[in-house]
Amino acid sequence: MGEVLSEVRRLAEPFADRAGCQKLPLVELTGGEPLLQENALPLMKTLCDEGFTVLIETSGAHDISGVDPRVRRIMDLKCPSSGEVTRNHWKNLKHLKASDEVKFVVGTAEDYEWMKQQMADHNLTAICSLLVSWVQPLTPAQQDKSLKRVPAGQTPISRRELAERIVADALPVRFQMQMHKVIWPPDERGV
Repeated sequence: MGEVLSEVRRLAEPFADRAGCQKLPLVELTGGEPLLQENALPLMKTLCDEGFTVLIETSGAHDISGVDPRVRRIMDLKCPSSGEVTRNHWKNLKHLKASDEVKFVVGTAEDYEWMKQQMADHNLTAICSLLVSWVQPLTPAQQDKSLKRVPAGQTPISRRELAERIVADALPVRFQMQMHKVIWPPDERGV
């Protein structure tokens, strides 16, 4: 953990306010599943202690109760077309606070209806902000046999159709664009 912390401090140095005040940047733990990393919890606490704004983006499949309360959580609730809905750790909802966010990645009409049902069943809008991202169907070249297939009977939804449904239903959500997929070709690596 010491090497990671030293590197974060080094990278933060150029962001010191020109007037001499320390103005430390935001640090976000993401990529894969940060909660699987043995030192993630102590690292986040130390970064908060040192004045960093800390975020964690997590799949929602792991217990977030040990995350320092100063850390802003961005937690997925996996929709049915992901094939991961059974991994949602529902007890996490009681650990969320107003500054946190729940993210739904929607790829099918069934995902959209499921999302609306979860919003109602768990009164999610009263807990924190809600994010909705559209997942683009994989091209045949991207469909590795290790990936879970969209369950049979699910109806793919376009980005536009998803946005139009959100507007028509007046859902209190923020629609996100995955900018790297808009700017670069969807199969380009390393962006």
